[in-house]
Amino acid sequence: MSLIKLTIKGISYSQTQSGAYALVLSEIEGSRTLPIIIGAFEAQSIAIALETEIRPPRPLTHDLFKTFSDAFEINIKEVIIHKLVDGVFFSSLICEREGKEELLDTRTSDAIAIAVRFNAPIYTYENILDKAGIYLKVEEEMALENKFESNEVSLDPKKMVTKDTSNFSSLSLKELNNQLNNAVDNENYELAAKIRDEISKRS
Repeated sequence: MSLIKLTIKGISYSQTQSGAYALVLSEIEGSRTLPIIIGAFEAQSIAIALETEIRPPRPLTHDLFKTFSDAFEINIKEVIIHKLVDGVFFSSLICEREGKEELLDTRTSDAIAIAVRFNAPIYTYENILDKAGIYLKVEEEMALENKFESNEVSLDPKKMVTKDTSNFSSLSLKELNNQLNNAVDNENYELAAKIRDEISKRS
């Protein structure tokens, strides 16, 4: 059975499960998408790995996995979403060390958070896309992309920002950069993303 390569389309609030997020994967050569419900921590971890300008002061669990793997020369070759049972996706990490491959069972959310850190490709099978894949309308696809690119997705509900972002307009660039550093140090990544967006508007 041939594998179909997927890419991360975006992360949005889950409409069906409170406190959860929908990670939307899209086939590279096609228009089907695969929505996967994941937890807030995994959503945050994936978003941070994709974000080039924000780095946590301490490594997240998936960062630690990457550091550990690098130290022992273990490479993650690919992720395969290979099974769907009662709405739950099952995945495998294909690892390689000294020319020998190993297959590790993993939660799909963890697998993707790790894959992003290794720049490893993500695959699934045709029968899974047939069962769970959906076709997004053009307007839904654009809304998802805009939300993902503008970082409007809340990455951690426990750290919701209470400060009105309109207050940023009265701050200087130096003050904004100081606040950005403080937000990252305090691991408040949503606030950091909003401050970064304000800085970007002025550059």
